[in-house]
Amino acid sequence: MSQLIPQIDGHLVLVGLPGAGKSTIGRVVAKRLGRPFLDFDVEIERRLGRSVSRFFAEQGEPAFRELEVALTQELAAAPPMVLAPGGGWVTNVGVIELLRPPGRIVHLRVSPEEAMRRLSRSRIVRPLLQHADPQARMRQLWETRNALYNRADLTVDVEVLASQQVTDSIVALAHEGTPGIG
Repeated sequence: MSQLIPQIDGHLVLVGLPGAGKSTIGRVVAKRLGRPFLDFDVEIERRLGRSVSRFFAEQGEPAFRELEVALTQELAAAPPMVLAPGGGWVTNVGVIELLRPPGRIVHLRVSPEEAMRRLSRSRIVRPLLQHADPQARMRQLWETRNALYNRADLTVDVEVLASQQVTDSIVALAHEGTPGIG
C-alpha cells in the first residue's frame, strides 16, 4: 500500500493567457488531488446571473477586476482548492499575496499565437479580444502580463508537454515535491 503524501495547505492557482488550459487542466488536477475546483469566470457568472462578456460590455473591465478581487478575498479563508482565475487576474494588485503563502501559483505558459489557435476552436467569448486585430491584442496582453505570470512558483510550458506531464508537475507541486518539469 502506498503512503499518502501530505498536500500543501493552500490553494493551487493556475494562471496564464486565455487559452492556456487553466480550466481544463484545473479540473483534472482537482480530481487527482481530491480538491474542489473553481473557475472564477463561471463563479462570477453564477453570482451575477449573466455572462462575463455581457458584464464587461455593461460595466467595463475595472468593475470586473473588482469582482475578481472580492472573490479572491473570500477564497483566501476557504479550504484548499484548485483555482482558475481569468487571464488578467494577476493584474489585480495584491491578489497573489492574498493566497500565497500557503497557496502556490502555477503559470501555464503558452505563446500568444498558440493561445489564439486554441481560442479559435472555443465558443467562449473573450471580452478583451473583441478588437479589430485580436492577434495583436493577445500579444499585447502577453507583453503586459508576462512579468506577473513569471512570479509563479512553477511555470509549465503547455505547448511542449503532454497534458499528463502538465498535470503530474502540478500535482507534484501540491505535494511539495520537486515538480521536475517546467
